[in-house]
Amino acid sequence: MLLPVVLYYLLFHYVPMFGAVIAFKDYTPGRGIMGSPWVGFSNFTDFFQSVYLWRLVRNTITINLYELIFGFPAPIILALMLNEVRVRIFKSAVQTITYLPHFISVVIAVGIVLDFFSTDGIINALVVAMGGKPISFMTESSLFYPIFVGSNLWQHLGWRSIIYLAALSAINPSLYEAANVDGAGRWAKLKHITLPGIMPIIVIMLILQIGNMMSVGFEKVMLMYNPSIYETADVISTFVYRKGLQDMNFSYSTAVGLINSAINFTLLIFANTISRRVSENSLW
Repeated sequence: MLLPVVLYYLLFHYVPMFGAVIAFKDYTPGRGIMGSPWVGFSNFTDFFQSVYLWRLVRNTITINLYELIFGFPAPIILALMLNEVRVRIFKSAVQTITYLPHFISVVIAVGIVLDFFSTDGIINALVVAMGGKPISFMTESSLFYPIFVGSNLWQHLGWRSIIYLAALSAINPSLYEAANVDGAGRWAKLKHITLPGIMPIIVIMLILQIGNMMSVGFEKVMLMYNPSIYETADVISTFVYRKGLQDMNFSYSTAVGLINSAINFTLLIFANTISRRVSENSLW
């Protein structure tokens, strides 16, 4: 049963690591990986001297910080709220409604967002109805962060809450029964039983999210941004895409991706170490 999973990671995650060597070469497809000349850290130096460096790092970190501040606690709160619902039909309806957007493809989800925030969309219709003037949401660079993070929250909130609902279901019911005997209210049970019961899962998910602080999926950004909002929308992953596939500069884009992966790995180790020392919960 484990063999297909092991083969998947070997073939699609470990074997391709050999291709990272082109980050240290002036790679051209005609010469191949072994035949391309070695240039050392030249590609890395070019990136650190790039005029786009600060913009890319700033946008990537800012989006992930917003995701951490707003996107990380939201599914926990939703799971805690659903855990308190006793009307089974209502609970099932809320779960279904919040889960459904996760199964919408990125292209369709972005299409919905663009339609809602277009100059003649629903949002602007409400703005006009309240006496305001239409806003060009998708060309205002300052609005990209909230739209991007908010749409992510809408699409994945319910799905991300599943793991916390599973953790809540594993808490021993006798603990709540004992708390009832002692006269504990809902807030007391939440503080002393529920939150400590799911804290290991919360810590593990937090470590994993910190380990991806330098990563933003380029598909959604590519579909949402345009040259007028590059100042806030351009992130490392979209820069790698443009340099690697559009400009055919494979070595340079690989070097940027390798730097990104190295920073993420360092953040993962750091977060895991701090968590192990502070809370005794960690990935390893």
